[in-house]
Amino acid sequence: MSDYIAPAPSGGAHSKIVPILVGAVIALLGANIWLYTQLDAVRNDLAEFRKTMANELLNVKETSSVSVQTARRNLAALRDELEAARRQAAMAAGQAKAEATKRAEELAQRLASEQQKFEKAQEQLKTELTQVGQTATEAKQKLGEVSTEVGSVKTEVAATKSELEKTISELKRVTGDLGVQSGLIATNARELAALKALGERNYYEFNLTKSKQHQKVGNIGILLKNTDPKRNKYTIEVLADDKKVEKKDKTINEPVQFLVAGSRQPYEIVVNEVRKNQIIGYLSVPKVQSARN
Repeated sequence: MSDYIAPAPSGGAHSKIVPILVGAVIALLGANIWLYTQLDAVRNDLAEFRKTMANELLNVKETSSVSVQTARRNLAALRDELEAARRQAAMAAGQAKAEATKRAEELAQRLASEQQKFEKAQEQLKTELTQVGQTATEAKQKLGEVSTEVGSVKTEVAATKSELEKTISELKRVTGDLGVQSGLIATNARELAALKALGERNYYEFNLTKSKQHQKVGNIGILLKNTDPKRNKYTIEVLADDKKVEKKDKTINEPVQFLVAGSRQPYEIVVNEVRKNQIIGYLSVPKVQSARN
């Protein structure tokens, strides 16, 4: 009698397939054991029958009251009974084999289905890993670009800081028109940017043209009265604390100083460029202000 055994799964089969195959093997073993038990019972019946026959023959010989015809009928009945028992045993074995075969086929189908699911999951995992790899490569490239940009920015910042320090070191302090030593003086936009970065005072840039009205710069008003581009001179009127003060014939980069209530240090006006009816410069205001009375 040949038993069907499902093919062993490949080394990469899903872990759930192993319990299924073990169950199939156990089922087949159980069926075979049951079959062999039935056959053993038949053998025992045959042995018992032989013993009975021997006893019957002995009784026939001893008693001679039993006819040969009766013995033959008994023998035929016993043979029929034996044949029926054999047929019953054969049918039971065939049914057990059919059930085992059917079970094995079901397990094989489930195994094939699980194999397909496993292969599909492997393909999906492979695709996802490929995508993750591509994303990691792109992120690495971007990180390299960012690192390069950061390095460039650091270089630029270092260069700017160095340039700023150099510019600040070149700035000068001069005495203003009130006889008070001024703060650092900027003569151009680059130096003014350095002063703003230094943060010691507040700075308000202006570009004023000749007018009949004071123009507001910071918290004061400035009226441009006259300019002399050839001699780089100008005349202005400053309005502060409702008081007007004229600053006449001032030159470029000269600190024009005046006091404002609440300030312990003078305000300073520095004109860097004089044009026809136009001056360009800045107002420097102390950051520390005292309380007004």
